[in-house]
Amino acid sequence: MQKGNIRVQTENIFPIIKKFLYSDHEIFIRELVSNAVDATQKLKTLSSIGEAKGELGNNTIEVRLNTENKTITIADKGVGMTGEEIEKFLNQVAFSGAEEFLEKYKGKNENNIIGHFGLGFYSSFMVSDKVVVYSKSFKEDSPAVRWECDGSPEYTLEETDKAERGTDIVLYINEDSKEFLDASRIKTILEKFCRFLPVPIYFIDENEVKAETPKSEKEEDENEQKEGGAKDEAVEIEPKPINNTNPAWTKKPSELTTEDYESFYRELYPFGEKPLFWIHLNVDYPFNLTGILYFPKIKQRYEIQKDKIQLYSNQVFVTDEVKDIVPEFLMLLHGVIDSPDIPLNVSRSYLQGDPNVKKINAHITKKVADKLEDIFKTDRKSFEEKWESLGLFVKYGMMTDDKFLEKANKFHVFENAIEPKDETTSKFYTLEEYRSATETLQKNKDGKLIILYTTDPVQQNSFVQAAHQKNFIVVKLETIIDSAFLNTMEMKWNDVQFVRVDADITDNLIDKNENTESVLSSDEETKLKELFNINIPELHVTTEIKGLSPETVPVLATRPEFMRRMKDMGANGGMASFYGNMPEEVTLTVNGNHPVFQHILKQDNNEKQKSTVRNLADLALLSQGLLKGNDLTNFITRSVELMQPQEESRIIMP
Repeated sequence: MQKGNIRVQTENIFPIIKKFLYSDHEIFIRELVSNAVDATQKLKTLSSIGEAKGELGNNTIEVRLNTENKTITIADKGVGMTGEEIEKFLNQVAFSGAEEFLEKYKGKNENNIIGHFGLGFYSSFMVSDKVVVYSKSFKEDSPAVRWECDGSPEYTLEETDKAERGTDIVLYINEDSKEFLDASRIKTILEKFCRFLPVPIYFIDENEVKAETPKSEKEEDENEQKEGGAKDEAVEIEPKPINNTNPAWTKKPSELTTEDYESFYRELYPFGEKPLFWIHLNVDYPFNLTGILYFPKIKQRYEIQKDKIQLYSNQVFVTDEVKDIVPEFLMLLHGVIDSPDIPLNVSRSYLQGDPNVKKINAHITKKVADKLEDIFKTDRKSFEEKWESLGLFVKYGMMTDDKFLEKANKFHVFENAIEPKDETTSKFYTLEEYRSATETLQKNKDGKLIILYTTDPVQQNSFVQAAHQKNFIVVKLETIIDSAFLNTMEMKWNDVQFVRVDADITDNLIDKNENTESVLSSDEETKLKELFNINIPELHVTTEIKGLSPETVPVLATRPEFMRRMKDMGANGGMASFYGNMPEEVTLTVNGNHPVFQHILKQDNNEKQKSTVRNLADLALLSQGLLKGNDLTNFITRSVELMQPQEESRIIMP
C-alpha cells in the first residue's frame, strides 16, 4: 500500500473547499457526473483513433444511492485511471486531466471533452467524511487501484480487484449533508444539471432494489387460477436514463422539423403555451455558440418572466442567470444557449468579463433582429398578429440597443386605435408609413411629426373619436413599457413628438389654435368662470373658455402632456419622484358655443346654476377617471336631485 500527502499549497485547502469552493453544495453531483462524462467521451475519442482496443460496450453512467450505508456512488465505464494517473490527477489539486488531454489530441474530436473543471473532483469533500475511488484503466494489463482520502491532505493508494474498465467514486455522506441521502433530492439535482448530458445516466436507489421481494407462493397459485392456467410472465421494465443525450440544439437546423422544435420547448417548459417562433443559433467561428431561443406568447401585459434562458457548457447546465451573455431586452425569451467559450469561475455560477461574451451578445442581437425583419418582410400578416407579444421585445430593444434600433426601425409597427372598416385604412403602420399617411395633417409649425396616441382606447374613446373625425390617426401605446418607450424615442427620433389624444382639445393637438371665437359676451364668460371655480384637493384645475363647435361636448377635461408624463415617471420613483406627489394637472375647456350655457346663464337660481355647472365639470373629469371617493358620491347624489321634477307655481284665488 502506498501512502502520501496530496500536493496542495496549504494544508488548509480542504476546509476552504468544504465551505467556500461552491455556493451551492448540490454542485458536487454536477461536477462528478460531468467528470464521468468526460472519461466516457475520452474513451470514444481514443477508440476512434485506434488507441483504445476492444469493444467499447455499453457506455453508461450510474448514480447509485445507498441510504443504509450513507453512500452515493458515481460509476462510469470510461477510460479509467492507472495508479500513476491517480497520482497525477487526484493528488494535485486543480490539475485538470481534461486540459492535458485536449492539448495532446487537439483536432481529434476534442469538442466532446467538457474539461476545464480543475477542482471539480474535490467538490465531493463538501458533503463527505470520506471519498473512495475504484478505477481500472482501459490500458491492457493495467491493475485496478483503490484511492481513499478522509478530507485531510493524507491519502492511501493500493491495488484492488475491479473487473470492469472505468471509475467508481464512492462518497460517504457526512452528517451535515444528510439531505443528499434522499432519492427525490438526488433525482431533482440530476434533472437540473444533467438532463442533456451526451452520455446516458441512470439513477439507482439501491435500497429500493433490495426492497423488491419475489412473489409469494400464494400469489403464484392465484396466477395459475387465471384463464389457461398459465402463470403470468414477469414483465421487465427497461429503466430509462434521466437525460436526453441528443437535445435539439445539438442538431443542425436542417435536421429538425417544426414539431421537433415545439417538442423540445415542451421538454424545457412542460406547462408553457406553444411559442410564437424560435431562432436556432449555430456558430463555430470566431466563437462557439449553439442554442435555440424561443419567443414566448405573452397573453397579459403583466405576464413577464425573466431568467427562463438556460446556459450550458458542452451540455452541462451552468445557470439560468444569463444577463451578461444575452442582451437585457431579450431576457424575456425562453430557451437554451450552449458555449464552451463563455468564461466561468470555479463554481460556474458567475460570468467574468471577456471579449467573447460581448461578441456572443452582439451576435444574438443580430440574429434576433434578422429573424424579426425576415418574418416582417415575408409574412407581415403573421407578424402583425403576433405584435401584442413581439412588441414588448422590440420596444425594449429599441430603447436599450442602438444597433438593434437601426434594424427595428424597419419592422416596428404602431397599431391603429380605430378598427379599419375597409382596406383603405391600415391596422398597423411602420414609422415611415405613419409619416406618409399623416404628413399633411399631423405636422406642427416646427416641422415635427405629431404621433397621437391613446393609453386606454376605452376610457379615452371620446377623444379618439374626435381625433378620428378630423382624419387624425391615433395609435395604441398601452403596455407597461410604452411610457418609457415614447420618451426615449422622442430623443432618438429627432423629428417626432408624441402627444396623448386627451392632452388638449382636438383643435390644439397638433398646434395651439388661439383664434377660437365664442358667442358669449365678456360678462357671460366672466360669470361662467366664476361658476367653474371648482376646488378639488387632489386636482389642480385650470379653466379656459373656448369657442368650439356647438356639436362638441360642453366641457372637456384634458391633462397637459408634459405634467402628466412627469407625474407618470414620478410614480415609478427616481429623479422625477417629486412630481409623483403633486396634484393632477387638469384643464377644463368650456365650450362657450354649446347651447347649454345660454340656458344656464339665463336661470335666476344661482344654486341650480352651480349644481348644473359642477355636474358638467364632473362628467368631464369622470371621462378621465379623475372623479373618485366623495366627489363621485356627490356627483351621483346631485345628478338624482337635478332630475327631480320642479314644483309648479300655484296661484291662489281670493
